[in-house]
Amino acid sequence: METSHYLALLRGINVGGRNKVPMKTLKEHLEDLGYEQVVTYIASGNVLLESADPAEQVGRDIEATLTGKFDLDDELIKVLVLSRSQLQDVIDNKPQNFGEHPGTYHSDAIFLMGIDAEEAMSAFNPREGVDRIWAGDGVIYSQRLSAERTKSRLSAIASSPLYKLMTIRSWNTTQKLWNLFQD
Repeated sequence: METSHYLALLRGINVGGRNKVPMKTLKEHLEDLGYEQVVTYIASGNVLLESADPAEQVGRDIEATLTGKFDLDDELIKVLVLSRSQLQDVIDNKPQNFGEHPGTYHSDAIFLMGIDAEEAMSAFNPREGVDRIWAGDGVIYSQRLSAERTKSRLSAIASSPLYKLMTIRSWNTTQKLWNLFQD
C-alpha cells in the first residue's frame, strides 16, 4: 500500500504552560499507531509523518491520541493535516515579498481548520500602517511591522470564536517545515 507524506499541525498544545505534550512521547504514540518516518519540529505541535491512511483519518487518530494519552483541555485541541502539495501551495502562493524582510516585519501563516479564508477574515481588524493580512487557500497570511508590534491588533483574534478554527505558525517555521518535507 502506498503511503503519503503529511504535516500535522497541532492546535492548543504547549501554549503558555498549558496542555503540555512532550514531543518525544507524542512521537512514540504515533509510531505505536503505525505511522512511519515520524518527525517532530519544535514543541509547538508540528509533526511530519507517512501513512497509507487519508489525511482526515490521520487527523482524527492524532486528536484521539492527544486527548486519550495526555491530560489536556480537549476543547483547545484540534489537528490539521496537510499534504505536501497543500503546504507547497501555501509557500508558492504567498503575497509578493511576504516574509522576505524579517528585520522589518513579523510574518505568520494562519492555517485554517474547517473554515474558508473569506469567513475567517472577519475575525481580523488590522491596524492601518501596522498590520496587513491576505486571504489564501486554507491560510491567512499576516504581517506586522516589527517596530510597532505592540500596536498590532493580531492578538485580538484570540477573542473571536473563529480563533478555535485557526493555528498560527511563524513564516520562518512554515518555511522550515517545508524544507523538512523535502528531506
